[in-house]
Amino acid sequence: MSDPAASSFSPPVVAALVAAAVAVLAWPVNDWLNRRRARALRAERVADVQRALLAEIRAHVATLEKQRPRDEAAREAAATKLTMGDHTLTPPHDANERIFCAIMAEVHILPGWAIDPVVRYYGLLAAQRALAQDIRAHLADRPDSAISMFQHYLTRNDEILRTGREAMLILTASLEGGMDAVAALKAALEKQENARILGTLPGELDQLRAGLSKRSSNPRGR
Repeated sequence: MSDPAASSFSPPVVAALVAAAVAVLAWPVNDWLNRRRARALRAERVADVQRALLAEIRAHVATLEKQRPRDEAAREAAATKLTMGDHTLTPPHDANERIFCAIMAEVHILPGWAIDPVVRYYGLLAAQRALAQDIRAHLADRPDSAISMFQHYLTRNDEILRTGREAMLILTASLEGGMDAVAALKAALEKQENARILGTLPGELDQLRAGLSKRSSNPRGR
């Protein structure tokens, strides 16, 4: 007569118990490996998107720097050419923006510190594109208004250039050192801006005082 206790621990039963135990113990390990793999793939995707955006913005900024009027005389010359029939506006926003358009739906995957400068830059490009269309539309029937808008257009180009450079710096720092590098960059930029303000503030205050002095000495504004 067979022993019931012995039959309970027959080789098939033991093998099944061992397999079940291994499966239970292996599940957390597999889950950890899958999560690790997913994090690695996401990090690689984020880096690829940042590199692609950096390349596209760099191309835009390089074009803008070449087309940017270097002084007031160049600005006036550009406006004069516009009034004489040169309606060719070739701002950098006419350049290819396929990369940003392609990742627009997943821009949220970018680090928080990179989203703001990138979105601001491309937002300015979109607004500038609309302004260029308005200029073209008003050249024939409202040339004076078109010229005024064109002067504003050139001023906004300077803002786009600054924003593009900032986006390039942030993306480069993010790719090279992550959050710590971006934080160090922002601290350095803030320090530089504070130094610039302190350097120019006395002169600006002197100009303001001079203007107020002229007004007070001539209350009729003559």
